[in-house]
Amino acid sequence: MIQPPQVNPQMATLISTQDVTLNFLKYLPIYRPGINPLARGLEIGMAHGYWLVGPFAVLGSIGTLRDANAGDLVGLLAAGGLILILTIGFSIYGTTKLEKRLETLPKPAFAATVPNVPEALQNIDEWSQFTTGFFIGGIGGAIFAYLLLNSWSAFAAIAN
Repeated sequence: MIQPPQVNPQMATLISTQDVTLNFLKYLPIYRPGINPLARGLEIGMAHGYWLVGPFAVLGSIGTLRDANAGDLVGLLAAGGLILILTIGFSIYGTTKLEKRLETLPKPAFAATVPNVPEALQNIDEWSQFTTGFFIGGIGGAIFAYLLLNSWSAFAAIAN
């Protein structure tokens, strides 16, 4: 029978076991108590969609699109594609991991640095809501970042 790896107490570091670090991790959207799965997915997706546009917009315009001023659009499309790929991965993970639960004896021990995922994300229906929220939030965050990049000249004019 395959057993999960045992937690090595020497893997804990001074930073990963501090109360500040554990409280920070505890209040990240995936671990925060009292949020429904759809809102949890929206918050995580918006953050990821927002910050993914920038690197694609800058690095996408280095190649053949250098003089075309299409870097922002390339960034939006690439970020949207990556959000779609991540959503498909989340969906596959949820259907394979949560549909059939294999009980292992003894249950694996988790390190003190990893909070437990809430029970709300432990079944397939809530995981599906989380995945839907991630996709909608990710695309929305990418569109918002694209709109901010396209209206940069308006912000510069207001500042002057």
